[in-house]
Amino acid sequence: MSYQVLARKWRPKSFETLVGQDHVVRALTNALEQNRLHHAYLFTGTRGVGKTTVARILAKSLNCEKGITAKPCGVCDACTEIDRGRFVDLIEVDAASNTQVDAMRDLLDNAQYAPTSGRFKVYIIDEVHMLSKSAFNAMLKTLEEPPAHVKFILATTDPQKVPVTVLSRCLQFNLRQMAGTSIIEHLQNILGQENIPFEPTALHLIARAAAGSMRDALSLTDQAIAYGGQTVNESEVRAMLGAIDQSYLYQLINALLANDGASIIAQAKSMEERSLSFEVALNDLAQLLHQIAVAQTVPDSIADDLPERNQLLDLAQRISPETLQLYYQIALLGRRDISLAPDEFAGFTMSLLRMLAFTPSESEAKRPPTKTTIAANLSPASISAPVVETKPAMALQPILQATEQQSSPGFEKNYSPQLIAPTIQEVAEPALVSSNGDSTEQSFETGTPIQFNGNWRGLLDQLKLGLARNLALNSALLSFDENTMRFAVQDKDKGLLSAMYQDKLSAALQQHFGRKIRLEFSVEGSVNTPAKEVAQEKAVAQAGAESAIEEDGFVQALINEFGATIIQNSIKPI
Repeated sequence: MSYQVLARKWRPKSFETLVGQDHVVRALTNALEQNRLHHAYLFTGTRGVGKTTVARILAKSLNCEKGITAKPCGVCDACTEIDRGRFVDLIEVDAASNTQVDAMRDLLDNAQYAPTSGRFKVYIIDEVHMLSKSAFNAMLKTLEEPPAHVKFILATTDPQKVPVTVLSRCLQFNLRQMAGTSIIEHLQNILGQENIPFEPTALHLIARAAAGSMRDALSLTDQAIAYGGQTVNESEVRAMLGAIDQSYLYQLINALLANDGASIIAQAKSMEERSLSFEVALNDLAQLLHQIAVAQTVPDSIADDLPERNQLLDLAQRISPETLQLYYQIALLGRRDISLAPDEFAGFTMSLLRMLAFTPSESEAKRPPTKTTIAANLSPASISAPVVETKPAMALQPILQATEQQSSPGFEKNYSPQLIAPTIQEVAEPALVSSNGDSTEQSFETGTPIQFNGNWRGLLDQLKLGLARNLALNSALLSFDENTMRFAVQDKDKGLLSAMYQDKLSAALQQHFGRKIRLEFSVEGSVNTPAKEVAQEKAVAQAGAESAIEEDGFVQALINEFGATIIQNSIKPI
């Protein structure tokens, strides 16, 4: 007897033996047991996840001689003939080689005839998205109102190419990619029954290379058995898979930690000579960084038989969580932008050099936390707690007196001495503090008082704000001195307190005043911001315009004599 490959020999023949598609099995089982059968099913998913297998099991369930059942007997003539691919009432069509309308019409012409030996005539159309537009149109009428003895089962790897008119007439099931653990367990079961020795680490490598496809995993296992001489060993699987060996990723991370730019470039050139995809390399690097992060947080979750377990745990001890997150973000952005680079090599190496440039130096990594760093890690509640040392508030009275003649009418009311105290307490060194507790050190010049009368709304018209305008409009100025401006935003606007917006607002003020101004923000329930003032003024103007229209004699005459109505949203103040 000729050898039968593992993918065919161990193809599931019942729902109980199907691996990794429990959500589909449950839905189909309930439908069969309750006899709630649809006339058309569509199975979608990537290659090798079981679309055709599920279709054949469903065909057996519909035609088993013991009746419609979710557990076909597997021994009757219908079940055995379907397993052998010789059941006359099961018509399997490869749409990739039968794309034309004539082939589809011939197929559908035979659908009107009753089944020869089975209960239903089942049409399995694989890769249905390959049909031409004319073929789909020819299929629609039969698909919408098929004879009672006909069931359509469609399968595709690209459902986006299937017309919505077809999709709407089918029950759609999306078959998921297999989890690595499911693939490994299935391979262990098969190799055990085949009496083939194996190493668990070798199965991890095969499952990773299969990328969620059970058929690919079984094909690779067949190849590994032949390569290893009836054994599946780690070293031989690594040699067989070749480019799947990701040792270069560990070398790159070690070079980054060693601040060795020469090794990074040399490794990238070696990858280029081996024709490795740099986009795939960045994706694999991001996956590896994720594994290291998991190893840092939950070391016990790393499987004992994982080939790279020791390397992962070692790197988890050597990389700080902050650096790890930085590398991960740069890898994601590098992969996204690699198509914009002059070439893939430049995009890949630039991402690595960016990681190298932003990696904290050893002295910074080991430096004890400063008071400012501690302040940055405090919760909002602890920031205002009495244990935090505060600087005495600087009196604004001299400045108020000096600018009294230039102040706006509401200045004394809005900026009274009671509001002078800092709204966010500072710790020893000056710091830019945001509402989420982030803190960054800055140095500020001192000198003569800034030329500002306290009219924050008037100042906004003189600033080049750009993206920071929204933050500025929704901030209320509480107090200021020659070095610092203190603001408050409402709780609903605290999302505006990002570092980017604060930096841009600080840059605009520096450009206006000619020196850096420290900004402090707090979050309060209700404050009088320029945005609120503008909204109130618009509301007053709108109300005045509506009142003027309603009281206008000519408008009143139109209403009284002709039954006219006023369209409120058409009224705009002049």
